[in-house]
Amino acid sequence: MSHRPGPPLPLPSDQDATGRTLGDEEIALVSEAIRSGTLTSTKGNFVRKLETEFAKAIGAERAIAANSGTMALHAAFAAIDPEPGDEFVTTSITDMGALTPILYQGAIPVFADVEPRTCNVTAESIEKALSPKTKAIVVTHLFGNPCDMTAIMALANARGIPVVEDCSQAFGATWDGRPVGTFGALGCFSLQQGKHVTTGEGGIVVSNDAALARRVFLFVNKAWGYGDPQPDHYFIALNGRMSELQGAVAVAQLAKLDGVVRSRVDSAAYLTRKLNGIAGIETPWQDPRAVHTFWKYCLRVDSSVIRGGAPGLATLLKERGIASAPRYIQKPAFRCAVFAEQRTFGNSRWPFPLARPEAVDYSAERFPGTFAALEGVLVLPWSEKYGAEHLDYIASAVRECAERSKM
Repeated sequence: MSHRPGPPLPLPSDQDATGRTLGDEEIALVSEAIRSGTLTSTKGNFVRKLETEFAKAIGAERAIAANSGTMALHAAFAAIDPEPGDEFVTTSITDMGALTPILYQGAIPVFADVEPRTCNVTAESIEKALSPKTKAIVVTHLFGNPCDMTAIMALANARGIPVVEDCSQAFGATWDGRPVGTFGALGCFSLQQGKHVTTGEGGIVVSNDAALARRVFLFVNKAWGYGDPQPDHYFIALNGRMSELQGAVAVAQLAKLDGVVRSRVDSAAYLTRKLNGIAGIETPWQDPRAVHTFWKYCLRVDSSVIRGGAPGLATLLKERGIASAPRYIQKPAFRCAVFAEQRTFGNSRWPFPLARPEAVDYSAERFPGTFAALEGVLVLPWSEKYGAEHLDYIASAVRECAERSKM
């Protein structure tokens, strides 16, 4: 007689109240903001409080809030101030919100390959993508797992190239005891719905460089010099300000960050212990110098052992009510139409006509790590609200489905 599992166990979701820490604290501060009648951060207090407290928490000289993680990255890239056709070396596995701002600034994203176990860029892969036109290096700490910042910063410093850290998924993560976001010239964080700190949408840029921080502040304020003796719109820029409503939620959320990180890290360690030893399944790898804060928990699935690989296992897990995501993104960023067909501004293809041929060579053989990483990765749903019963259920389901799928 075949085994028929019981009904799926509902899992807390980071897309609603079941998996988020939102509560009375956020409601109280939002109410205070509304009662004040001041919802713009140019006149209010909550966004300023967030900036001050976040900078202190991470150990940065300055933090500037923005209305989205994408805007935070855009402001950081604008602060670098590239010339048209300059190059930003970045990762092939990332959200498009970390790439299109480079194009909007007239620069060319040049993709570095990744290490398959982590899906992160390395100093070696970055070095291969550098050229005399490289204006900046963009490092993404994917899933909350830090890149090797010792090697990357040694490379960048030797070449005199600024580093922008994309920490959108890596609140609380550290490398060699130091918070990510404080290694490079600029660090960017996202407060989108599923992040460790959420305001629905929102972002923060940190920097220890006063001149860069000033340019970030100006960029999210239409380059208007608030507080200057004779302010002007100093350069082309957007309105990327965070509202006081977002700021109020973020202030309350920031107070809960340590607990959120601790819960996610402890849950990951528990699940790893439960999953170790399953043939064809690798649990998340991290360098012993790193603290991985698990925006998501990712498995690597060996398709030579598990029939159908990551997609096949995901199909079986769905039957158990676990909505996992094979591949994380369906294809490398450079296979999206923005890059593959150079769809940008009208029919101009701008700024791609300025690109070196090598910079836009997206041949598969140049990215073996990228394709291997996407083929094997399976992203499990994750939340700070997971308890032992949820983790036991996930572990049991993965073990059972992997056993059913053995070749």
